[in-house]
Amino acid sequence: MKQESGRSMIEMLGVLLIMGVITIGAVGMISTAMRTQKRTTVNDNIIQIVTSVRQLLGEYDDYSHIDNSRIFRAIGVSNKTPYAGGTYSLSVDPYNANRFIVSINGLSKSDCEYFVTKAWSDSIGYQMSDGKQSGAVGNCDSASDNNTVQITFGD
Repeated sequence: MKQESGRSMIEMLGVLLIMGVITIGAVGMISTAMRTQKRTTVNDNIIQIVTSVRQLLGEYDDYSHIDNSRIFRAIGVSNKTPYAGGTYSLSVDPYNANRFIVSINGLSKSDCEYFVTKAWSDSIGYQMSDGKQSGAVGNCDSASDNNTVQITFGD
């Protein structure tokens, strides 16, 4: 009698199934890691932007001298977010020139909701609510990547 060796088709399908499950799990973990990295980058950039605006415009009585292109050039941070087509922008609070608004534009619905609920501890809204509100506002209703979050900083 001759003894044959090798794998059966069922054994090969089993191995392929296991490899597929592992691959799907890895893709999910990579996606989560990339989303977390983008959010961390935005948070770090906002902190750097706010600190730099305060340093650059600290000699003035208010923030009415904000000029987006000049500020971003001076602080060495791009106005582009890690999200495709997303940007940061600065503006003076129309109700109080001692405050400025940092906007994060071009967010997906889930990222918009994340940044609206994140505690921006140095923001006006967070401080005025004794830490009960995040300090950010935004309209996260757009299904496309067209949502904006605004955070107000200043005195």
